[in-house]
Amino acid sequence: MPGIEAQQAHTIIVGVDGSDSSTAALGWACEQARRTDSTIDAIGAWEWPMSFGAAIPIPDGYDPAADALTMLATVIEPVAAEFPSVTIRPVVLEGHAAEVLVEASRRADLLVVGSRGHGEFSGLFIGSVSHHCASYAHSPVLIYRAKETNS
Repeated sequence: MPGIEAQQAHTIIVGVDGSDSSTAALGWACEQARRTDSTIDAIGAWEWPMSFGAAIPIPDGYDPAADALTMLATVIEPVAAEFPSVTIRPVVLEGHAAEVLVEASRRADLLVVGSRGHGEFSGLFIGSVSHHCASYAHSPVLIYRAKETNS
């Protein structure tokens, strides 16, 4: 049959913000990618600081995109070492994380996010970005919640 030989590339999008939750979600996604012969796009989103009232002074040389890329590299390195057969592409995009991930889900087989990140209400069961992605994504969404250990 024509076209049977051509394999469709599978992509898993993972929202990464440097939190323990997003790092655990990346690990889970890598295991899934290994099983399904998928590629991981680890997405870090950034926004310019906003203020109401007085302007926020921004230091010379401030580069939030470079900071996001550095954060991604730091998170990806140990996970990639654990899953050497999985391709993990760092992707840095400007915008609010929820909106960036929903848009990226248009080209994904699966969107994976942690249950909570670096937001204001870190004790919540599910974060606002996770909730937004579950509500509006164009692909299936997995909200990864790591097992809690009792110390």
